[in-house]
Amino acid sequence: MKWSIHQLSKYRHTGMPIDTVVELDDVKKRNSDIREISPVHIKGHCTIGNSQMTCHLNLTATLTLPCARTWENVEFPIEVDTVEVFNWADPELRGNDDEDIHYTDGEVIDLTPVLEELILLEIPMQVFKEGTEGTIKGGKDWSYYTDEELSQQNDEPKVDPRLAGLAKFFDQKDE
Repeated sequence: MKWSIHQLSKYRHTGMPIDTVVELDDVKKRNSDIREISPVHIKGHCTIGNSQMTCHLNLTATLTLPCARTWENVEFPIEVDTVEVFNWADPELRGNDDEDIHYTDGEVIDLTPVLEELILLEIPMQVFKEGTEGTIKGGKDWSYYTDEELSQQNDEPKVDPRLAGLAKFFDQKDE
């Protein structure tokens, strides 16, 4: 989604409505956890001033991410409400660097990198597929326990296998 500053000038009085769907498949290259991304629906409104554009946007999409337990695909819907400010003023007039403003040095405003950043921020640390809790018990040289199972195991007295014969000694009744 790119607009030239000259193209935006015709929306100076009325603002520019946005209601479009874009493909942002390049976001998968930036984060390998994203296996698929649905087309992103963008809806909003931008107001354009002399050297600044403010956009109120709503993004909706569905990401396909790996389940942290089973590595299966999990669909994760996202919805982002954001306000993005783009400024194309002369660099000498910009003042202090404000991290909330996207400064543009050329004649084109590109919304795509901003949209990709917003999507990357929505990725959770872990996602779990429904119904997978407790289904994995272990594999070769590892096992999986819930906290309850682990505390239950710790409550049972364990006998060192080297001393198992000695434990039987106390079970025998004196003759």
